[in-house]
Amino acid sequence: MLAFTLRRALQAIGVMIAVGIIAFSMFRFAGDPVNQIVGIDTPAAEREQVRKSLGLDDPVPVQFVRYFANAVQFKFGISYQFRQPVASLLMERMPATLELATVATILAMVFGILMGVYTALRRETLLAKTFQAVSLIGISLPTFLIGILLIYLFAVTLGWLPSFGRGEVVKIGWWSTGLLTVSGLKAIIMPAITLGLFQMTLIMRLVRAEMLEVLRTDYIRFARARGLTTRAIHFGHALKNTLVPVITVAGLQFGSVIAFAIITETVFQWPGMGLMFVQAVQSVDIPIMAAYLLMVSLIFVTINLVVDILYTIVDPRLRSTVSRAH
Repeated sequence: MLAFTLRRALQAIGVMIAVGIIAFSMFRFAGDPVNQIVGIDTPAAEREQVRKSLGLDDPVPVQFVRYFANAVQFKFGISYQFRQPVASLLMERMPATLELATVATILAMVFGILMGVYTALRRETLLAKTFQAVSLIGISLPTFLIGILLIYLFAVTLGWLPSFGRGEVVKIGWWSTGLLTVSGLKAIIMPAITLGLFQMTLIMRLVRAEMLEVLRTDYIRFARARGLTTRAIHFGHALKNTLVPVITVAGLQFGSVIAFAIITETVFQWPGMGLMFVQAVQSVDIPIMAAYLLMVSLIFVTINLVVDILYTIVDPRLRSTVSRAH
């Protein structure tokens, strides 16, 4: 188990080095950073001074080692647009993105599992067919269209929910949350539904398929032959084994939710890292773009590593396979 964890950790480090090379390349080949900092009429001598202060006149290997060493310490340079350290800008926007992604994932998990179990056990009912139709809509419609439709219905037509912003937030140390205020709770409803709808339909269809597969296995027939109640069979045995692959999908999808929150944050003007990334692209703010790429990659790699370890803990078959391999 230890060897498996170490191997996965080394693979994760390798992935982060590769992403670091890509992020560094953005600095080298996405334009001259000096042009983003100084004005058009800046003298050549001053431009050269700025270039020297940024270390751009050093050899490329030296620049890469310095960039990666700073990135490991979460030092991503100064934003061209905001003239502030990129790390502080990310820390300021991170709570909004993580809060939105967490709420969206919880909604997707709860409703996805409930709907998946119901459609597996009550396949012929009208409600089960309605859930399946909703899942097709959630997969087919693009995220931005779902957000626009929700805004039109609940903000413009009914006036129940705010169409943009995060509402009133409360500071808890460096963390800010809107879940402790009424306006904050109202503001997060539509973005969370928009962001979590695709994940919810994915989990629902996965749970349904796995539940139907588990219900056909021999040990479920044996449980029925022993005289166990239907509730005990469905929820004590079938559902427990159904949730094993759901752990993997839900964990990896949390990283996807954070990455693809860009569209949702743009539609609802949610003040998170995704919206800041879009603004950075518009203004060619390379330090923010590169830092965002590294941060999202780190989240993906960390979640993937944790899910792999949890999967071996939860599933005894995989744990025995790993033990035999080493």
